Amino acid sequence: MARTQLSFASCNLYNLNLANLPMYRDKKGWSKDQYLKKIEWLAHNLRYLRADVWGFQELWHRQALDAAFAEAKLKSSYRLLVPKGHAGGRIVCAGAVRKDILDQGPEWIDDFPDGFRLESQGDDPQTPSIDTAIRSFSRPVLRFSVRPKVNSKAITVYVVHFKSKLPTGLYKEPWYQQDKSFYSRHQSAIGAGISTIRRTAEAIALRMILTEDMKNNDKPVVVIGDMNDGQHSNTLNIITGQPRYLLSGSKGGGDTSLYACGSLQEYRSHRDVYYTHMYQNLRESLDHILVSQELYDNSRKRVWGFKGLEVLNDHVDLGDHKQAGTPDHGVIRASFEYRPAPKPKNTTKGKAVKEKTA
Repeated sequence: MARTQLSFASCNLYNLNLANLPMYRDKKGWSKDQYLKKIEWLAHNLRYLRADVWGFQELWHRQALDAAFAEAKLKSSYRLLVPKGHAGGRIVCAGAVRKDILDQGPEWIDDFPDGFRLESQGDDPQTPSIDTAIRSFSRPVLRFSVRPKVNSKAITVYVVHFKSKLPTGLYKEPWYQQDKSFYSRHQSAIGAGISTIRRTAEAIALRMILTEDMKNNDKPVVVIGDMNDGQHSNTLNIITGQPRYLLSGSKGGGDTSLYACGSLQEYRSHRDVYYTHMYQNLRESLDHILVSQELYDNSRKRVWGFKGLEVLNDHVDLGDHKQAGTPDHGVIRASFEYRPAPKPKNTTKGKAVKEKTA
């Protein structure tokens, strides 16, 4: 296998389920016509983007994803990564990988690492203590690996879907019911705060998993998904480690850092026009592809060079996704080419000069 081109894509499927099956409190689900429109839209864009690796969110039923790849006439080319027996009941992260590059997996991670803690007595006398009991992901994280070239390291891929920004519903909580007249006035603020805490905890847990996976081993890693937060949010900062982006040909890279393909594209564009979601006329980038230093152009340890990021987002502005068959998020694809960084040429007394890592 001598693959020199590689691409990753992320797509929130907007509750992809078979027709006439319940979803959440919607007992009827998609009508037959709505379902067929969703399959047609997804199939068209699977054919159009032809990514080597897909990360999906909000899949209810495996058969629906099967139908989309069959409609696109791509089923024989890809291995679908869906939990065994997944047939509704909850949404999951899923994937699709060209059969010739799948290396290991898939596996789904439900629980936070054993050492996860989100508690503190406060780091100064004025700070009150904090403790949270959350110990698992809202949507299990999908992990697998791909090996595009036999003589190159496998790339570990994570597909994620973090808690949304929508305020968590409180109406079932006993404390809410006991003083409904009071808490009903504050449900939006409290609910949004709870969602933020969940999303932050999920980011911390994933960061811990990533650090353990990446530390001191030069393993290429790609994180794909709907992270429900912006590129410069605290959520993304936790996951990426806030690396310094090197410009003007300087070389460096961080051992456990992740670099946002959205930022890599911005450095090649005249302006930022990257958005994947719209809510109350606010356009945001909630879907991301993050890469380790082995896929970062200005890293001394680069193996794959960044070529560009594509965003399909015209459909995001549509008002009725249910009738149009479109998802409510944009679809993103990042492409790379096999382009290992040249080895250092500077020498002193026959030995290579070591540079400080940026």
